[in-house]
Amino acid sequence: MTETVLITGGAGFIASHCAVLLLRQGYQVRALDNLDVQIHGVERRPPAYLDKRVELIIGDIRSPRVVKRALVGADVVIHLAARVGVGQSMYQVADYTDVNSRGTAVLLEAMVERAKRRPFSRLVVASSMSVYGEGLYRTAAGTLAPSVERTPQRLKAGLWEPTDASGNLLEPLPTPETKPVSMGSVYALSKYDQERLCLLVGRAYNIPTVALRFFNVYGPHQALSNPYSGVLAIFAARLLNNRAPLIFEDGEQRRDFVYVGDVAEACRLALRCDAAIGRVFNIGSGRSVTINQVARLLADTLGVAIEPEISGECRMGDIRHCFPDISRACSVLDYCPRTTLEEGIGKLVEWLDGRVAVDRVGEALTALASRGLTV
Repeated sequence: MTETVLITGGAGFIASHCAVLLLRQGYQVRALDNLDVQIHGVERRPPAYLDKRVELIIGDIRSPRVVKRALVGADVVIHLAARVGVGQSMYQVADYTDVNSRGTAVLLEAMVERAKRRPFSRLVVASSMSVYGEGLYRTAAGTLAPSVERTPQRLKAGLWEPTDASGNLLEPLPTPETKPVSMGSVYALSKYDQERLCLLVGRAYNIPTVALRFFNVYGPHQALSNPYSGVLAIFAARLLNNRAPLIFEDGEQRRDFVYVGDVAEACRLALRCDAAIGRVFNIGSGRSVTINQVARLLADTLGVAIEPEISGECRMGDIRHCFPDISRACSVLDYCPRTTLEEGIGKLVEWLDGRVAVDRVGEALTALASRGLTV
């Protein structure tokens, strides 16, 4: 029997790639999305990139009536609906908490009620690398330092690298799922809420649930005019307007950039793997790079000779190094990222050809600075 998948946030960037992959696998796909202005523009039209075979329900994840309608006949739910962006979450506290935390609660209450009549075969929830705060580090003595925070005093002095109590530099390591969480932003806290709510309610009501902690996802269909999310999309918007990518701190912070097609495949695998139920998985590429490196690679691939601009500032909630250990996803889910950073940026640049991007980075920086959220 053909299964129906409901994807919340289903007209979004990651969701559009999930939809295409699942349609190829024989699923029927339904999307619930409110077509948020920040992502889809003031016209709030369904995006052209969304496959025409997807049944789109336009509505809000916080509406019990809309969510109940969207769940009719659904066998599987992939929960991607969320407000995204560390910086903006620090001054739109109520909105991020309302959409991400309460929206998830509304979805879960509706799923619990519906499951009495027809059970769900799977719930997959998108969590985030942001729940870790700083990644895992090792001291000069060789011991692990899993709980690291940078002090405001060091940040104001431009001392970006974390140190131990004696002032010795710490070595960043791949971060496993076992590292204690340390939320440094409202966004991170709300994503952890989504993750834990889904796992907790799923366990209590026998809804098989899997949480995937996405790292820096990039690729075609990412919103180019949203200055709060998607580092590569933000850099692309700058470069397409002949402006330098603006980089915080010194640009030597390390991240993992994972191609959206690999993320969609991870979601598909989570739907079928019973050993994954009740567990959390890092989803990344398995390779870390500095922000400087990725900015220059994007500019080179675009053929734009513009060097990044180093701001020497730091945003509240930013972390220094965080990149994943993906061995659990590889061994349990059989996850195997196939797209290298160079290949993925090549695909992104192909998609960018002829597109117009509105550069709103200046607006975002002004909003953060006016609230004292940069140092």
